[in-house]
Amino acid sequence: MGCGRFFTSLALAFAVIGGALAQQTPAPPAAAPAPPAKEYEQQFLVAGSWFHGVHGLAFNKDDQLFAGSVVGQTIYRVQVDSGEVDRVIDPPMGMADDIAFADDGTMAWTAFLLGKVYIRRPGGEPIEVAYGMSGPNSLAFGKDGRLFVSEVFLGDALYEIDIKNAGKPNSGFKSWAKNELRKIAEKMGGLNGFEIHKDDGFLYGPLWFKGQVVKINLETGGIEVIADGFRIPAAANIDPQNRDNVFVVDTGTGGIWSVSLTSKAKKLVASMKPGLDNLAFDSRGRLFVTSMTDNGIYLVDKQTGAHRTIVEGKLAVPADLAVVSENGKDTIHVADVFSYRTVDGQTGAVQDVLRVHGETHAYPLGISVGPKHVLLTSWFSNTVEKVDRKTGKLVASFGEFATPMDALETADGTIYVAELASSNLVKVSADGKQRSTVVKELRGPAALARGKDDLIYVTEIAAGAVAEINVVTGARRVVADGLAGPEGIAVGPDGRLFVAEVGQKRVVAIDPATGAKTVIASNLDIGLPPYQGGPPGLVPTGVAVGASGTVYVSSDIRNALYKLTPPAP
Repeated sequence: MGCGRFFTSLALAFAVIGGALAQQTPAPPAAAPAPPAKEYEQQFLVAGSWFHGVHGLAFNKDDQLFAGSVVGQTIYRVQVDSGEVDRVIDPPMGMADDIAFADDGTMAWTAFLLGKVYIRRPGGEPIEVAYGMSGPNSLAFGKDGRLFVSEVFLGDALYEIDIKNAGKPNSGFKSWAKNELRKIAEKMGGLNGFEIHKDDGFLYGPLWFKGQVVKINLETGGIEVIADGFRIPAAANIDPQNRDNVFVVDTGTGGIWSVSLTSKAKKLVASMKPGLDNLAFDSRGRLFVTSMTDNGIYLVDKQTGAHRTIVEGKLAVPADLAVVSENGKDTIHVADVFSYRTVDGQTGAVQDVLRVHGETHAYPLGISVGPKHVLLTSWFSNTVEKVDRKTGKLVASFGEFATPMDALETADGTIYVAELASSNLVKVSADGKQRSTVVKELRGPAALARGKDDLIYVTEIAAGAVAEINVVTGARRVVADGLAGPEGIAVGPDGRLFVAEVGQKRVVAIDPATGAKTVIASNLDIGLPPYQGGPPGLVPTGVAVGASGTVYVSSDIRNALYKLTPPAP
């Protein structure tokens, strides 16, 4: 799958998140306690869905379908006839980028961000069989039960893991470190979802970065190109009904191809949207594919190319939000991790603007709407991207930031970027060529909001605070502290700051003059669980406020969008 390539800066970012404890102007004295305010009315503007980007896909010998989600850190079982879904392996162990089954029923999967590989024998418990890997991504069993796994995005190699004694009584088996595995090949070009042919024993799979499908000798590591000319081939599987054909999904185009292993002829079987990530065949030879962008699993007719939806979501993993209010209508802009989307504030209708690996290769988590551009910030890829507000086209991509969390554009095109790894607020020229530090030692900056004149507000998740920064003078003032996991922030039409206090599962409104806090919504499904070594909030919860005072909040747990309506006066 493709979502893992940009997690390389996490260790650095969260090693320093609590290290910069600068002298700050103290928060103003709290105002006298006020009577509890009536909370806003809650409703779901966009309904939720299963998964958080769906990647690995495999059938067991009983034709049960299993699907994995890296961001969701969970393995699910999916009923292909009814679309019903249930959990099989919970976070963080279930962080499956790929899943495979051996002939004896043993299940194996990669825990991408943990650098681990697990197996579970029939009736047994999960067993760790490898650790310390650099992005274990795809894996498959050979016909003799041997297990092979590739590193992609964080590494680029193919290994064999000896699992003969794993989980057997009195075997003394311990999981294997990366340097104890048998390395078959390296620097291949990103060997992603692959399969081992039951007849000839060769591995067939795609090279993500080279646009090729290759055949690999598992004993010698020799590589032969079978087909090329793909944009971003993500996975390849052998057709069980015709084992001369390998089916390939191209995440960059949404195309599904068949390739003859003898003639090497390519045929386009189906055309879907970009963002496809994996595929699997059931015992009847039916083809199923996943879409990380749409949280979807689909049954594809190999003859006609038509597809039927098994399960799907309107949003994949909604993170930061922004809103534009025009003519009494709110349009919410959503950083949806695998896409940039907009939502109608009245109907909840969702529209694609950019899809990852279709129009962009960065995974957006931060978003803001400026005078001319929408800014998409990705700490996955260390980038800030500029999207033209009128055309929705990507016009520039600036890289080499130190884990950027959020960015804002001013009237003259200047961009301000909050960097988590450096703890700095950085000023960037409109062309991206000139950069300077405005403020240092921010304590885990999570999100930004534009205030009046030269003021910017930033949530500091490590400090549990909201700070006000004058970008001209560099002066910083603590507006409020004592918050539990502040993430998304927005300035309302009345000047109050609306903050997602994820640690308390609520949104609070803060008076920037006094620091007084009012809870406007509680018991929200926000705050995906973290994993070891990762951020305290895996996906930042977004908050946006329309001109009428309506508040929108992303639910990263439900993959939904809340609409919070102010109570009647």
